[in-house]
Amino acid sequence: MIIKAKERGDGAQLARYLLTMRDNDHVELHEVRGFVSDDLRSAFLEADAIAAGTRCQNHLFSISLNPPQAANISAEEFESAANEVERKLGLENQPRAIVFHEKDGRRHAHVVWSRIDAERMRAINLSHYKLHLRDVSRELFRVHGWEMPKGLRDWRERDPQTFTREEWQQARRAGLDPKQLKALFQECWSRSDSGASFSQALKERGFTLARGDRRGVVAIDRVFRGDAPTDSDLMRPRVPILSAHRFRGIRPPL
Repeated sequence: MIIKAKERGDGAQLARYLLTMRDNDHVELHEVRGFVSDDLRSAFLEADAIAAGTRCQNHLFSISLNPPQAANISAEEFESAANEVERKLGLENQPRAIVFHEKDGRRHAHVVWSRIDAERMRAINLSHYKLHLRDVSRELFRVHGWEMPKGLRDWRERDPQTFTREEWQQARRAGLDPKQLKALFQECWSRSDSGASFSQALKERGFTLARGDRRGVVAIDRVFRGDAPTDSDLMRPRVPILSAHRFRGIRPPL
């Protein structure tokens, strides 16, 4: 299945969208779990109210599960996919809703979780969720024996119109530890055939190559947190990357 996802707020608007018949032949509210109400709009308003006690604005995590056109997927198989997503992202036992949309004989599912841990009144961090969802999607294609889209097999073959720099930034917004950063840099390097292509690969993931004070090449992370960037956000500590001799031919701008 192709999985698309978004962190968002405004539960009332999301409920209206999920239940509208305008663009669908059939809409089914399949599950409302962990909310006081079993009505979708009331459940999402409940989530809004709880989130108001935190500083989290995008307190809902919404995904769509889209099987291949010829696939006939049961409700249980959609549930199983949703269970695997929440296991990967640490959303197990969080309030959840599942809605099925059907048009022209094709059915897909929307799954929405509340990110707020009501006991601790904190949002669950969905670090690197795009990467985790990619892994789940690949496994679903393998398990069902579906032909895997080229862009899912290899990111270089993915349509650039559907894979943005912002998606990569969102996957890293919580911050990566040094091991994860090194793995990201090594992946970019292994997929590049020149210094220029390596620099571009890093740029697509929110990093800019620069000259280091003590090392030949460093990467600057320009991703910021919050509603507005601060001076420290705009120029976070520079990250040394691999051995400098690997980057002959690269001309950092700074």
